[in-house]
Amino acid sequence: MTDNSTIYERLQTCLDDLTRAERQLANALLDNWPVSGLSSITTVAKSAGVSTPTVARMAQKLGFRGFTDFQAALRTELEAQISNPITKHAQWSANVPDTHIVNRFADAILQNLQSTLSAIDPDTFDAVCGKLADFDRKVFVAGGRITHTLAEYLFLHLQMVRPGVTLIPSSDGAWPHYVMDMSDGDVLVLFDVRRYQNDLLKLAEFVSGRDVEVVLLTDQWGSPVSKHAAYKFNSRIEVPSAWDSNVTILSLAETMIAEVQTRTWNTTEARMQDLETLFDATKLFRKFQ
Repeated sequence: MTDNSTIYERLQTCLDDLTRAERQLANALLDNWPVSGLSSITTVAKSAGVSTPTVARMAQKLGFRGFTDFQAALRTELEAQISNPITKHAQWSANVPDTHIVNRFADAILQNLQSTLSAIDPDTFDAVCGKLADFDRKVFVAGGRITHTLAEYLFLHLQMVRPGVTLIPSSDGAWPHYVMDMSDGDVLVLFDVRRYQNDLLKLAEFVSGRDVEVVLLTDQWGSPVSKHAAYKFNSRIEVPSAWDSNVTILSLAETMIAEVQTRTWNTTEARMQDLETLFDATKLFRKFQ
């Protein structure tokens, strides 16, 4: 567990080290995160069916002096989650170091990449790539106002690699038509970062009753879609800017594309050769011979 781990990440990481009662409390908190952690210690304990000393002990195991410190840290995280670009700009510009923006930005991105990639569970990553490489499963991809560009990027590459890939438009009015075509075992890849979109949550709720497996690529705090996700990847996104950086999420998506391509190369190669023939016929790309 890194020093800059979110409370949600700490809870997930320490589950195996908790007592039965503490694990019961942790699961209750995770089921309705983060609202579950904002009530009084008595209410939190009662909702989870444990004692108040259990709540206090678990807060200490998470690295806090007590439940009060736990809640203070949680409120700070929530403020970060809902902050808009103006607020983020004010936070970053308050104590600007003397180094050039290029260096500051590069340092932030490298730290984000290191923290994100070191926290990825290889088994989870392999399981997701295995499902994306399974031609018996249809794959649907969707994103939000900004993250739809990430969704389109993943879609474009997966579409070259395999058949049965669909990009869902960024309009909840069109979603029912796509949900209607989803079957048991299909995969829905969602991109959602802070200022989380209600329409993406609605889409995840729509498919949750259809045995469609949701793969979520989100930020370090975790989109509300998390509770509907079979697989989730948290990426660090903060940089010295009014906007967040999607470099880590894009890097993860590109790594998935590379692995799926490797797993399916015996059929993907012929598919890509066919695509190149079509490109030549349309004269899409410039030739120099």
